[in-house]
Amino acid sequence: MTTILVVDDSGMDRRLAGGLLEKQTDWTIIFAKDGRDALHQIELHVPDIVITDLQMPNLDGLELVEAIRNDYPLIPVILITAKGSEEIAVRALQKGAASYVPKRRMAADLVETVKLVRAASYENQAQKRLMLHRMQTTDCEFLLENDLKLVPSLIAYMQELSGIMGICNEADRLRIGVALEEALINAIYHGNLELSSELREKTARSYYNLAKERSELDPYKDRRVRFVATFTRNEAVFTVHDEGVGFDPGQIPNPTDPAFLDRPCGRGLLLMHTFMDEVRFNESGNAVTLVKRAVRGTGSLDSVESVES
Repeated sequence: MTTILVVDDSGMDRRLAGGLLEKQTDWTIIFAKDGRDALHQIELHVPDIVITDLQMPNLDGLELVEAIRNDYPLIPVILITAKGSEEIAVRALQKGAASYVPKRRMAADLVETVKLVRAASYENQAQKRLMLHRMQTTDCEFLLENDLKLVPSLIAYMQELSGIMGICNEADRLRIGVALEEALINAIYHGNLELSSELREKTARSYYNLAKERSELDPYKDRRVRFVATFTRNEAVFTVHDEGVGFDPGQIPNPTDPAFLDRPCGRGLLLMHTFMDEVRFNESGNAVTLVKRAVRGTGSLDSVESVES
């Protein structure tokens, strides 16, 4: 059973978000009217996910993200963003939020975003206890067909290796998963299947119907995504390479500009640039490399072995 805390000072918006989420029979939804109330609810019962508005009295969404990051680093936070809150949303993502959903896209995207974030928070404690601080380097390569069902398992494995290698703390492990998820989904949909973000913005049903159709047609059906990961104790380097026609990376606007937040093609790039230390494309635009450098002294990873031994 997954417990989700919805935080919004608007009763109407709380009911809207709750109604969308309650359609999932294995999810339990609880509510808070602002950030201060949310922290009280978390003390009473720690949820699996927090969904929060940004602009609220007493304790706003940005302050709530910081409080959860400090006191409950394993709880992922999803932002609900409204027009005019783009700059605050980018700051909240930088402070530790896991993802975001524009308020105008809530009906179409909220449930799917929660599912993706929940899948990305998977962790295998037994293997972590066995391998933490012992493995020094590792490389792996995967060749994936255009099947989104393969993505969560691959993401979970990459997160696990990131933890084993001491690349990140518990909260950043989730953010690595979200960034990789965006890169892989972009490689499948925009790269191999050549689908435009503008089509999804107009009608999600047409977008996914076309994806299904192209996955069975030449030349799209035989294209693959090559995923390569290299881990050392200092950094993790991930490369996602599709077999599509690519694009001109020089035409990408600044993805961390708050104005980019609400653009149809901006979500994946914004999250990748916010959550990773380095993001770079090859010249043909059909491969992206994401780098996450180890941050020592964060406490949660350096102390795990002594606590568990």
